[in-house]
Amino acid sequence: MNLPSRLLQLLMVVLMVGGASYLMMQSLPGDAAWRIAAGRYGYDALDAAAAASVRAELGLEAQGGLHFLYWLGDILRLEFGTSLISGESVWVEIRHQLGNSLSLAGAALGISLLIGPPLGLLAGLRAGGWLDRSLLAVCSLLRATPQFLLALVLILLISVEMGLLPAAGHGEPQHFILPAMTLALGLAAVSARLARDAMAAVTQTAFHDFARWKGLSNAQTFWRHGLRHVALPLVTYLGLQFVTLVEGVVVIESIFGWPGIGHALVHAIFSRDVPMVQGTALVLGVGFVLINLLVDLLGRQLDPRGVK
Repeated sequence: MNLPSRLLQLLMVVLMVGGASYLMMQSLPGDAAWRIAAGRYGYDALDAAAAASVRAELGLEAQGGLHFLYWLGDILRLEFGTSLISGESVWVEIRHQLGNSLSLAGAALGISLLIGPPLGLLAGLRAGGWLDRSLLAVCSLLRATPQFLLALVLILLISVEMGLLPAAGHGEPQHFILPAMTLALGLAAVSARLARDAMAAVTQTAFHDFARWKGLSNAQTFWRHGLRHVALPLVTYLGLQFVTLVEGVVVIESIFGWPGIGHALVHAIFSRDVPMVQGTALVLGVGFVLINLLVDLLGRQLDPRGVK
């Protein structure tokens, strides 16, 4: 892993994500001017004059690839351009929406860490026992359940039937719980199995047997010798899943009315807000590369074979 290759990777991400999002937006059927005018003024005030005004203002008749070149120029100046709908800076809008998605993803990741790995470690210490078999059944059920269905079940049980939490909304601490729990349960199911398999593998190693022969307890053996072996696959998985959470929570954000970046991206696509789509896709792509870099660095630190 070297810095020049990572910088080259970032450059390729910028070009490929920007180019792909631009081409896909241009290939969508329908008149972009009408979509943009609808996003600006609303469908009730939409007419041919409004669409013509937008078309003339943005130069949609003869745009070709010029808008993409203008966008690349903005990126070189560390700017994302201006939203075609709101007129606001794309970066300002993305920063607000990305913060909402990051907070939700962080909450989901934290809840999953409290549930999955501890159960997986206990099951791995007694592989084949009743806890191991029960955990396998529950994890398989959670992984097989679509997130939207799990979200609806939680809303019906906790919000509608029990009235304990709001079914949707944003801005209050209680609004985090249901969407974060929906995302966390799927994460916990996989992290529990990863922790279980890693812990079961550790208990079969010679160093574990030798530590137990010296008189160390299971807890002492784990903290002194097994933690790095178990943490490495968990860090790799959870690091990549954090990016997936930020990028892939469109359905959950829509169900719970959460104003995140995935939900905003869908609205930008419908409204043909090309700068917003390109900026959002670019932030997500660069974020994926940076998280990969961080996971690689953490993996090198945690890998027991790299400890001298």
